[in-house]
Amino acid sequence: MGATPVPEKQDVHLALRVNGEDREVLFASYKTLLEVLREDLLLTGTKHGCELGECGACAVLLDGEPVLSCLVLGVECEGREVVTVEGLQEERDLHPLQEAFADLGGAQCGYCTPGILVTAKALLDRVSVPTRAQIQEAISGNLCRCTGYLQIYESIEEAVVRSARRRQGGTDA
Repeated sequence: MGATPVPEKQDVHLALRVNGEDREVLFASYKTLLEVLREDLLLTGTKHGCELGECGACAVLLDGEPVLSCLVLGVECEGREVVTVEGLQEERDLHPLQEAFADLGGAQCGYCTPGILVTAKALLDRVSVPTRAQIQEAISGNLCRCTGYLQIYESIEEAVVRSARRRQGGTDA
């Protein structure tokens, strides 16, 4: 009896929208969205964590919803819209979440921060003024070993204030 032949690794051509830009990419069909983002599109802000969907470090927005990119195959993203932490910046300005995290110490070592930022953005896109409980629930899948979460919650709450100021034409200072 002969051995079962191993299927050849096939490359896949994919068109998708990443951080507001139409992109085309050629990659091995077995790759996850995380691998496509980091290795093929060179967007390394999304972090490679547990590979089991338990830590949240790899969270991105897929069609506006937070997903764990280590659990999504790249081939599932044809024609879809992906937003990574690099895509949060608004023209030359940091997103209010990014500013608040930097100013209030919401980011310590920073490894979990990209996943938390995009997850928090999805929350703020749905709920303009979330309660602390809603914030806690929204980021419950994002693990942080450094901050103890209080600074993260406070940073998200401050981002709400800064976003409102921007909408009213004020400054963040």
